[in-house]
Amino acid sequence: MSSVRSSGVAHQFDDAEQQREVVTLGMWAFLITEVMMFGGLFLGYTVYRAKHPHAFIEGSHHLDIWLGAFNTVVLICSSLTMALAVHAAQLDRRKGTVLFLLLTILLGSVFLGVKVIEYTSKWEQNLVPGAHFAFPDAQAPDQVELFYSFYFAMTGLHAVHMIVGVALLGILAMLAWRGKFSSKYYQPVEMSGLYWHFVDIVWIFLFPLLYLIGAHYV
Repeated sequence: MSSVRSSGVAHQFDDAEQQREVVTLGMWAFLITEVMMFGGLFLGYTVYRAKHPHAFIEGSHHLDIWLGAFNTVVLICSSLTMALAVHAAQLDRRKGTVLFLLLTILLGSVFLGVKVIEYTSKWEQNLVPGAHFAFPDAQAPDQVELFYSFYFAMTGLHAVHMIVGVALLGILAMLAWRGKFSSKYYQPVEMSGLYWHFVDIVWIFLFPLLYLIGAHYV
C-alpha cells in the first residue's frame, strides 16, 4: 500500500482532517520544546544582563546595528514569501509554490551570509570568547566576554535553525516542482512555514536584546 493515497491522506489516517490535526499537533509540540530551549538562554541572558548592565552595554555597542536591522528586514520579508508559498500550495499553484519557496531560501541565505560577515568581524577584533578574547577598553572585560558568550550561543543556535530551515525548504521546493503537493496535500509546506515563522520570531527578540541595549547612551 502506498504511504500516501491519491487524496493526499496517509494510510494511517481516516481522513484529511484527522491527518491535518495530528500533523499540526506534532509540529506545535516540537515548537514548544524549541521555546523551552531558547527560553533557557533568554532567561540566563536576562539574569546576567541585570547583574552586569554596563558591561553588556559596552559589548552591545561593538555590534553592527545596521547589519542587525538589515537582517531583521530580510527575515520579515522571508516570512511573507513563506506565507505566500503556503497560500500557493493551497491553491494548486505549483510554479508559485516553487517560486516563493526559492525566494524564502534566497532570503534565508542572505541572512546567513550577513551573519558570516559579522562573525568574521568579531573574530578579527578578538571578540570571540576564549583564550584570545580582548576588550581592553572595558572596565570589566570578563563580564563583556560573558555578553559575547551569550551573543554567539544565541545567534549561533538561531543560525543552525536557519541552516536546517533552508535545507528543508530546498527539499520542499524540489518536491513541489515534481508536483507532490496540491490543495488536498500541502501539510509539509504549511508545517515548514510554522517552523520558519518561529525562527523569524526568535530573531525579532534577539535583535533588540543584543543589538539595541543601552542604545540611548550612544
